[in-house]
Amino acid sequence: MGGRVLATVAVAAIAVAGCGDEDFENKARAPVAVGLSGVIQKDEVIVSPAKGLGAGPFQITIANQTGETHTVTLEGESVRERAGAVAPNDTLTITRSLEPGTYEVRAGSQQAVTKEIKPAVLKIGAERRDSNSDLLLP
Repeated sequence: MGGRVLATVAVAAIAVAGCGDEDFENKARAPVAVGLSGVIQKDEVIVSPAKGLGAGPFQITIANQTGETHTVTLEGESVRERAGAVAPNDTLTITRSLEPGTYEVRAGSQQAVTKEIKPAVLKIGAERRDSNSDLLLP
């Protein structure tokens, strides 16, 4: 009986010794995604907050508070992404990582309008810190 326990402990010790950290790379995880809220109004698009943001992943949720369907576009440094159309009283979410720079969130319409809807301007600064120390993340 004692020999079996000793053999089991020896096998477990060898298995644990073989699990060294030589093969493990402690790579930094991406920063936590920041949620921004936006609204399309008849004369402008507003996204909040628009300043003081660090580069990294974003989720921009935009609500259409007009009576028309609008096509939402994200434009900036090296990005020109047509996010899709958002119906009146509906929302659209843009999920994207943004580098430092200036970006515009635009709302367009299929119909000719007398006045263009003013875009929201986002100012993205230096990259945010990684999320290695943040708890309860997926």
